[in-house]
Amino acid sequence: LRTEASDRHYLFVSKLTTAFWGVFATIFALYAANLGSLIEVVNRVGSYFYGSLLGVFVLAIGFRRASANGAFWGLLAGMVAVGLVEVNSDISYIWYNVVGSITVVAVGLAVSVFQSAQHAERQ
Repeated sequence: LRTEASDRHYLFVSKLTTAFWGVFATIFALYAANLGSLIEVVNRVGSYFYGSLLGVFVLAIGFRRASANGAFWGLLAGMVAVGLVEVNSDISYIWYNVVGSITVVAVGLAVSVFQSAQHAERQ
């Protein structure tokens, strides 16, 4: 952010941001209109995040060896896995949360264990 910018600059940036979000919301609404009911659309979009976030919480609370890097890479892998399952399989979107959670925990633990093994070798 430019802290010394003029009010005119901030007004321009806020108008530009508002226009961007308006166009984005309109395009998404047109796309979502073809997806089915509102509940289904919300769950389909949310499934990219809900299961993966649950996996991060399970990883953080349930496993002492879990690291921040493991959680980060697990989160990314979970979201990618959900996207791949959506595109390449016929399972219901309800299962996307399970796929995301399991992927996050598996990848997060693998990265954490690998990282701690590398750290132990260096010492």
